[in-house]
Amino acid sequence: MIPRYAPPEIAAIFTDESRLRRWLDVELLASEAWAALGRIPDRDLSKLRTARIDAERIAELEAEQGHDVAAFVAGVQETVGDAGRYLHLGLTSSDVVDTALATQLRDAARIIDADCGVLEDALVEQAERHRLTVMMGRTHGVHAEPLTLGIKLANVVDELRRSRNRLAMATEEISVGQLSGAVGTHASVPPEVEEHVCRGLGLAVAPVSTQVLARDRHASFVTALALLGTVLERMATAIRLLQVTEVDEVEEPFSDRQKGSSAMPHKRNPVLCERICGLARVLRGHAVTAMENVALWHERDISHSSAERLILPDACALAGYMLRLSTRIVRGLRVRPERMQENLERDGGVAFSQRVLTALIVEAGWSRERAYRAVQALAQRARDGEGGFRDLVAADIDVSEALNPAALARCFDVEAYLEHIDVTYRRLGLSTRSSTAGPPDTHTALAVEAGLAGGRMS
Repeated sequence: MIPRYAPPEIAAIFTDESRLRRWLDVELLASEAWAALGRIPDRDLSKLRTARIDAERIAELEAEQGHDVAAFVAGVQETVGDAGRYLHLGLTSSDVVDTALATQLRDAARIIDADCGVLEDALVEQAERHRLTVMMGRTHGVHAEPLTLGIKLANVVDELRRSRNRLAMATEEISVGQLSGAVGTHASVPPEVEEHVCRGLGLAVAPVSTQVLARDRHASFVTALALLGTVLERMATAIRLLQVTEVDEVEEPFSDRQKGSSAMPHKRNPVLCERICGLARVLRGHAVTAMENVALWHERDISHSSAERLILPDACALAGYMLRLSTRIVRGLRVRPERMQENLERDGGVAFSQRVLTALIVEAGWSRERAYRAVQALAQRARDGEGGFRDLVAADIDVSEALNPAALARCFDVEAYLEHIDVTYRRLGLSTRSSTAGPPDTHTALAVEAGLAGGRMS
């Protein structure tokens, strides 16, 4: 983790102090279980409970011994005197490390999920506000048919909810502990000790383990974070594309004192969205590393350990940071309905070509091939600058004979593209009530609807 991309609450979970404190929690809970089994005298258990963590001393011992857990045990033992001989009884390093790590990942996941909830609320608010903000839909980056900004945002709401579900399932998988000894047989530490420790930490007990928890659990967790990051990247990419100068329909927030370029004062670059896209790549890389960590040798090796020290805290921090940055972007999104109308009217409404095609087939009885070729030719003429598409359609002798003025007007009625939007909103549990809330640049583009329905096409 680097501070720039680490929310403080998540960073705190992965500090050395937090890690050592959690290790001690595991050790003390194990000691309680041993005492209940009669293996540790009560007076020694009481002394163990006074154990302290001297981080400097532990670091000194680690430099000497070359083993972090052994140094931790030795350092803590020094703080409790003779009772220290009972610390780490029957345990191996991974019993402590893996179980404590599970609490770190679980606690980080709770923060991440809460951040997901904040972003979801922001997305829902914008989706409801822009339910009827009509804009051009695009496939292959090319104008397709009208839709609304609300529908685009509703898709993100749905994707984010799936990401939350995946993260919840992955968090459940990772929220397990194990204290099963050197090769997972409980030969040196009975299941009762394992169960007491996990219960005390709020973890489930892994039904089986080697010396370590199986790393498919960790791979699933990091992959869920990577997928979440990819969903955020897709949203950020969409905003970047809508902010392109030639499109200019949506813009990420830009503060009054912000500078877009050191050389060009006019620049307002989508740097926040670009940052999300870049960090999503890092998260996906962490997912690959997590999967590489699954195939350990026999009951364990240590090849996963060094990688996890980097990728697990970093993946949690990046996911949290990206969520908070995404929320900032969504809340401060600048929307330009007037520019959306301009793009919608491009080439005189050529985006309504399918409705003209359908009318010629259904109402005029033309064959699909004849209708398609006729409409395609008119659309190409509009794109070549010979006139607006609607005017060219109305002036075409064959089409005008086939479709009366009322039928032709229906072809260019934008309301047809809004007819079923509320079904989607109801499926997602979103409000279908029109709202006039929000600043002027976020109002719904009802004027666009009225203008197109009334035939004002340039």
